[in-house]
Amino acid sequence: MSASNITSLHPASFLLMGIPGLEHLHIWISIPFGSAYTLAVLGNCTLLFIIWTDHALHEPMYLFLAMLSAIDLVLSSSTLPKMLAIFWFGDHEINFHACLTQMFFLHSFSIMESAVLLAMAFDRFVAICEPLRYATVLTQSLIARIGMATVTRAVTLMTPLPFLLRRFPYCQSRVIAHCYCEHMAVVKLACGNTRFNNIYGIAVALVIVGLDLLFVALSYALILRAVLRLASQEARYKAFGTCASHVGAILAFYTPVVISSVMHRVARHAAPHVHILAANFYLLFPPMVNPIIYGVKTKQIRERVLGIFQRKKI
Repeated sequence: MSASNITSLHPASFLLMGIPGLEHLHIWISIPFGSAYTLAVLGNCTLLFIIWTDHALHEPMYLFLAMLSAIDLVLSSSTLPKMLAIFWFGDHEINFHACLTQMFFLHSFSIMESAVLLAMAFDRFVAICEPLRYATVLTQSLIARIGMATVTRAVTLMTPLPFLLRRFPYCQSRVIAHCYCEHMAVVKLACGNTRFNNIYGIAVALVIVGLDLLFVALSYALILRAVLRLASQEARYKAFGTCASHVGAILAFYTPVVISSVMHRVARHAAPHVHILAANFYLLFPPMVNPIIYGVKTKQIRERVLGIFQRKKI
């Protein structure tokens, strides 16, 4: 089939259902979703502002945190506004190319977040296991290279997806039973042999999550060994305290992924809205809680935030 014929079979737009089976509750569901998005935007913008304006925070740990906040802002903003438009205004239609763009941003920035969490684990490993070499190892140039590698890996892996999906005609339904354009949800609407798309999507997810989690676990195994060798209990407590925020961010990111994956296998025959709510939790939860985790557990961030509010009162 020629390229022009395939293009002619592309729908002008898809229809996002929202949360199938819970359409009558969309307005009520929008309240926690909108609140979570508002908290995510305010929290991450505050973190970025504090780190940008305070030169004392231009250290590796906080630069990685700034990367994480920027990624969370893009990740949530690529899906939540359209989702809220569905809930509030019944605006179900999304342009075909806008759908592929949303899918690209969604999956790319999820991969970037996983990479930044891995980089933060490396930062904590060097800080605790090689403290005398910290400043010489984690230089500004290395951090910049890590940032570039994070973006390059995600873009390289996700760029093929929109082009792979453009190859197919969409001769069946144009209704996506989801709140956003997720890769596998779009693949289900394509006509033709989508086996490669299925394998590619699953392989990328397994390799990225598997390898990143493996190296994060290895970093913390070495950190734990180093901490347990410290002589005083106070030193051990202080060392563990420097990792608490990062461990919280890891749990916030990977726990919803694991829960959603387990539900797809254990509760395979559950109502569709159960799986979609779990998928939405994965998008909503990390961007909302990461600023809270770092604001509460990191003294320098907490002091700057409190300083902002105190100046406003004056």
